[in-house]
Amino acid sequence: MSPVLVTGGSGYLGTQLIAALLRAGRPVRTTVRSTAREAGLRAAVRRGDADDTGLKVVVADLMADDGWPAAVVGCKEVHHVASPIPVAQPEDADELIVPAREGALRVLRAARHAGARRVVLTSSFAAVGYTPKPGAEFTEADWTDPDTPGLAPYPRSKAIAECAAWDLMERDGGDTELVVVNPTFILGPTLTDDLRSSTQLIKAMLQGTMTVAPRQRFGVVDVRDVADLHIRAMAAPEAAGKRFLAVADGPTLGFLEVAGILRRRLGALAARVPTQEAPGDDSPRPIIHNDRVRDELGWRPRAAETTIVETAESLRDLGLVEEGR
Repeated sequence: MSPVLVTGGSGYLGTQLIAALLRAGRPVRTTVRSTAREAGLRAAVRRGDADDTGLKVVVADLMADDGWPAAVVGCKEVHHVASPIPVAQPEDADELIVPAREGALRVLRAARHAGARRVVLTSSFAAVGYTPKPGAEFTEADWTDPDTPGLAPYPRSKAIAECAAWDLMERDGGDTELVVVNPTFILGPTLTDDLRSSTQLIKAMLQGTMTVAPRQRFGVVDVRDVADLHIRAMAAPEAAGKRFLAVADGPTLGFLEVAGILRRRLGALAARVPTQEAPGDDSPRPIIHNDRVRDELGWRPRAAETTIVETAESLRDLGLVEEGR
């Protein structure tokens, strides 16, 4: 059985995807930027109830050609998960745009040259719904315009990188197929204590360092369900050449509503979450459709409340937050 390549394996989504593949009996090869990440990565995978003996770790960087031919050789299936996620938006948008775009293109070219059957790429709802639209209702047919006035560097980077990926594959993809997954705000249990932006926000709420909830509305999706979607998108022949929005069923949420769920379900652990929203006008509450992924891939996401609660519980279980006093 040929190995499956997962780029960015030490990350929040990468560790969950690797664990799911290993539990299914698939040999996995994954890329990290430095061998210093390997021990933490293997510990995270084992935390996900997977046997890491079927995992091979190789070094490759999104901004360099070295390592990618060896990483992808013999892999018919490539999950491109690696992408820069900022804690704060940089002043120079190219700090995000260049590695996101060039990294995606580098992985796609390596996959094509190695004769990979399919690449499933993690993009984002940021590439779909960050350009204002009457009614704020979004499907896979929508695109964020990178030239939208005031658009932050992160959504610009996601839109530009995904467009570049589709352009490359339509122009010179050969026999390699591309599928794109567009998750909303990813939450859910973390297998790694190296926290990324979404779990850092939940930690800030629980610790009380986020004293006022930002006035923002968003869809939520469980990291385990995004990993499951990657696997489904790789397996389904009819997925080729399509985008799939990943969002839990039900209405989109704001941070104050997330805080309310935490406070209601977790008692003392959530004693310090914010109780007030930042001043200002309400942002539109987007309507994000997941009909395609449900109908075509049989995907069934967890409830957003379950995901939010289990995110906080995993932070507690890893010793990253403590109950309020």
